[in-house]
Amino acid sequence: MRIDHVALYVDNLEEAVTFFVNYFDGTAGEMYHNPLTGLKTRFITFTDGSRLELMTRKGLMKQDFHPYRSGYIHIAFSLGSKSAVDDLTHRLAADGYEILSGPRTTGDGYYESCVKGFEDNIIEITE
Repeated sequence: MRIDHVALYVDNLEEAVTFFVNYFDGTAGEMYHNPLTGLKTRFITFTDGSRLELMTRKGLMKQDFHPYRSGYIHIAFSLGSKSAVDDLTHRLAADGYEILSGPRTTGDGYYESCVKGFEDNIIEITE
């Protein structure tokens, strides 16, 4: 068994697509639109075949940002090296994204950084 994809509701679909294409080398699929429900969705496929479904519709409920809220909290991308983690973390910071932690080696041995990405979604970048 494997996870086929993870889905994420976003307010600005194209901003989210651009984020994952520009920073994580994702490939964006065509938009699906259901005119009856207003749902719009696009899949982002990454080089290893994993996929992220980005979805939007009217009436999404806002949550206050808190890094320790319940539910799904972050998505993690493994870049393959410490230097790649450092480089992408610095690039995201230079582009105005808030670095929440790192780059650092965690107590359980991961080399990572955490970034508050678009719409306050936490993105973890690992070695």
